[in-house]
Amino acid sequence: MAVRFGMAVSLVAALAAWQPQAMASGSDEQPATASGSEEQLARQLSNPVASLISVPLQLNYNSNIGPVDDGRQWVLNVQPVVPFSLNEDWNLISRTIVPVVYQNDVFPGAGSQSGLGDTVQSLFFSPAKPTASGLIWGVGPALLLPTGTDDLLTADKWGIGPTGVVLRQRGQWTVGVLANHLWSFAGNNQRQDINATFVQPFVSFTTPTAWTYTLQTETTYDWEGDQWQVPIRFSATKVTRMGSQLVSIGGGVGYWLESPDRGPHGASVRLVATLLFPR
Repeated sequence: MAVRFGMAVSLVAALAAWQPQAMASGSDEQPATASGSEEQLARQLSNPVASLISVPLQLNYNSNIGPVDDGRQWVLNVQPVVPFSLNEDWNLISRTIVPVVYQNDVFPGAGSQSGLGDTVQSLFFSPAKPTASGLIWGVGPALLLPTGTDDLLTADKWGIGPTGVVLRQRGQWTVGVLANHLWSFAGNNQRQDINATFVQPFVSFTTPTAWTYTLQTETTYDWEGDQWQVPIRFSATKVTRMGSQLVSIGGGVGYWLESPDRGPHGASVRLVATLLFPR
């Protein structure tokens, strides 16, 4: 546990020590133009608190789920991101994750389930421009809403906690970490309480042709069950136009380095399509 949290702390320290070269203040927040907008939008997508309206549709496939590795799961995460300008100095970024799930045989005799999972709503208060040293950051609350439509698709708990993100964009590189912690405060008393930490370090490289290559982990530690979920993922996405609509499309592969007995194991696949609405 200490090693994985140490990795995230080390990344934050590296961000603080990294001095960007010739980075224009607020360069990621300028409106997109018809010429050359794709690369700029691709870089904005690498920034979780960019002032860009987007609707990512993220389809994940996981297998080898459960104690006998028979389970399969498809999860479509609908993840609208909506920024609000509070004043000339501050933005509020709303990030929502609504999972649509189909799964079967996640434990012996479970059969199949389909429907909504639980929603995570995050709000980031973020400066409208990077700091003098080039840091981009945001902090705020995260909420867990028990919107699951099946007993096996929901924790049946309400949760709340802090969330935050810090990153730097230097040239074509983006390096950062996003994290949150959720505690349950209400819900079904018969279900296990929630006390979980999520840490997502990420490194992205964006090319002049608007391809973005990302390496990240999406690590969760369950303090109640003393269990880790540690996937490592690589993805490639491309900003382009479909008619008049700007989109980012791509996919990636992952591998579960560690997972509890009830969780997924082995390889995973991710497909992503993001609708973009630059202002």
